[in-house]
Amino acid sequence: MKDPGVLANLVTGLAFALAFAFGAVAHRVSFCTMGAVTDVVNFGDWRRMRMWILAIAIAMLGTAALQAYGLIDTGKSIYTAAKVPWLSHVVGGFLFGFGMTLASGCGSKTLIRAGAGNLKSLIVLVFLAAAAYMTLKGVFAPWRANGLDTVRWDVGAKTSDLPTIAMAAGFASAVRVWLPLVVAGALLVFIFMNRDFRTTPELIIGGLVVGAVIVGGWYVSGHLGYLPEDPQTLEEKFVATNSGHLESFSFVAPSAYLLELLLLWTDQSRVITFGIAGVLGMLLGSAAMALSTRTFRWEGFASVEDTTNHVVGGVLMGFGGVTALGCTIGQGLTGVSTLAVGSILTLACIIAGCVVAVKYQMWRIERMDAVPSVHVDASRGPGTVSDWRAAPVHSELRHR
Repeated sequence: MKDPGVLANLVTGLAFALAFAFGAVAHRVSFCTMGAVTDVVNFGDWRRMRMWILAIAIAMLGTAALQAYGLIDTGKSIYTAAKVPWLSHVVGGFLFGFGMTLASGCGSKTLIRAGAGNLKSLIVLVFLAAAAYMTLKGVFAPWRANGLDTVRWDVGAKTSDLPTIAMAAGFASAVRVWLPLVVAGALLVFIFMNRDFRTTPELIIGGLVVGAVIVGGWYVSGHLGYLPEDPQTLEEKFVATNSGHLESFSFVAPSAYLLELLLLWTDQSRVITFGIAGVLGMLLGSAAMALSTRTFRWEGFASVEDTTNHVVGGVLMGFGGVTALGCTIGQGLTGVSTLAVGSILTLACIIAGCVVAVKYQMWRIERMDAVPSVHVDASRGPGTVSDWRAAPVHSELRHR
């Protein structure tokens, strides 16, 4: 019989190590979903998007392999419930996508930037964690649980991943193996048909590493951390998880649980979990890479408007990420690697929210550039014409 205490230390230790590698590599190659979408919308540059899609393909292939060999069962994850809360996925995903654009990055990018000395991202992280906790257990929770989550779609199968739905429709059980291969293969063809991407090895390495980290997370939580029978409850258990299910990486709800742990540190019932270890690993991995490459630098807000955008963005990400059951990593990589219908829907809505926010920000820039504001600065004399309102937005778009 495995000792649950020893197993918990193993699970959280490996989760930290995997997230540390994630944070270090992501900082080095500028892995960022919001940045990838912005590159496509504003500049027609698909390289970072292809890196992100490569991570999805690798995660999908690795997850399918673990499933095929019986090492994990993705049907026991939070992403594949038979009844899909589609309205939560749509609303939560869109708000998360819009919020991450205002906040200059998604949950993972916020951790990466905070680890590299960005104080703006640290503030975003605090508001994200607080809003996420309010959505899990606080004032926002009734809106989510009694409103959005009640609108569900029954897919008519045991679980809501595409292979299981196909089997329920009459396909042979082999569809569980070949469908992920076909989808991942199509993604890989799209990725490597571009010469610019093929000749950029750091982007290829970034996609491979991030995808492999997601697969590693599934293995650690769903296989190494799996107890068929908990000695105390005599029921199956996934050790050191907040959800009680097998998990891989996600960074919104775990940030809330980290905040709870810090606030209730002397409460012995609060412990480090897979998700919390992942958040800490991302922060420290990014910090280590930033320090080793001498890219660590302190950065603060440029104006009140800049502060407002980031705070609002953090709140929207906290609410949206919990409501949609995940962020660009939790749903966009971890969830999509299972081919869950809800995860695919959430990912589409996150991208849509990001595109709308990018268009809104560009409209704001054009409007500010067309109509300069008159700012009275006593130190420079009355009536001084200044473009102080547009500067923060320009700066953010340049650094994403």
